[in-house]
Amino acid sequence: MLTIKVLGSGCANCKRVEQITRKVVTEMALDAEVIKVTDYNDIMEYNLLSTPGLVINETVVCAGRIPTPAEVTTWLTDALEIA
Repeated sequence: MLTIKVLGSGCANCKRVEQITRKVVTEMALDAEVIKVTDYNDIMEYNLLSTPGLVINETVVCAGRIPTPAEVTTWLTDALEIA
């Protein structure tokens, strides 16, 4: 199972990253848990310069921008190969 974390305060960009991620997970029919992390101290543990952030299996794959669905698909596919 993949663990996916969306890091951010809940702004529009953070919500968009979560929507894209959940859509890709559903389309790929993955066994994955998508967690929304809004606590500032928890977010700072990942040393992000800006949010939103996307973390897959404790690896930061994107920060400070909204990734495309194709990018998220690639990152999830890569994470599955490693797992």
